[in-house]
Amino acid sequence: MLLNVEGVDAYCYTGGKPFDASLPTVVFIHGAQNDHSVWALQTRFFAHHGYGVLAVDLPGHGRSQGAAKASVEALADWLLAVLDAAGVRQAALFGHSMGSLIALEAAFRAPDRVTHLGMIGSTYPMKVSDALLETARTDEAAAIDMVNIWSHSSATRKPSSAGPGTSVMDGARRLMQRISAINPALVFHTDFSACNSYANGEAAAQSVRCPTLFLFGRKDMMTPARSTKLLTSTIAHGKVVQVDSGHSLMSEQPDAVREALYGFVSR
Repeated sequence: MLLNVEGVDAYCYTGGKPFDASLPTVVFIHGAQNDHSVWALQTRFFAHHGYGVLAVDLPGHGRSQGAAKASVEALADWLLAVLDAAGVRQAALFGHSMGSLIALEAAFRAPDRVTHLGMIGSTYPMKVSDALLETARTDEAAAIDMVNIWSHSSATRKPSSAGPGTSVMDGARRLMQRISAINPALVFHTDFSACNSYANGEAAAQSVRCPTLFLFGRKDMMTPARSTKLLTSTIAHGKVVQVDSGHSLMSEQPDAVREALYGFVSR
């Protein structure tokens, strides 16, 4: 589904069913150098089990037009504008990695519009090493390879993957390469810089009153468990669930992620 947001097209995948704003809405927000497709299994399930689904392509990613936005704050404002354009008053927000910061900031800016907050593969501060930032600026292909190695717990196929011959790691790599091909404006560096410079996370976390789920990978090297304590202690009412994966939870353990998210909003 294409929406007009800030004068340009914004794409939202609706899970294989027409979007119905009268249903409870769940918004899925991807991370750096990704698009809506990282939520493929989860979004289709929600769309076929009584929810309106909006899995966004952030500006400059996938099918959404415009330049990639340089700050989490600007992305949160854009996300709220997407809700306006879709005719949605309230929604559950599920964000992965950078997307989790966008969801958190949107909840801070418009708390009455967020019914549930899902923080997947999240941490705060979400600092990016100087070496990775520089590599993303000067050699995006190398940065893609680095992040894909760090984001997966192993190169082997997981039980809930698509089947023999499927490579979760190679699929993630090809998606990032595709984002580079359709938008050569150093999207990865822009995304990483936005994560690295975001400074309102603690204040935003202190303001959260809606039900909150933290979903972490036990083997996550990008946002390891030891780095999540500020968020989980500040949002003390949040529930913490861990799955056997690295940072790419939705592709490494899609069924476990689906079950955790669905159970969170439907109970």
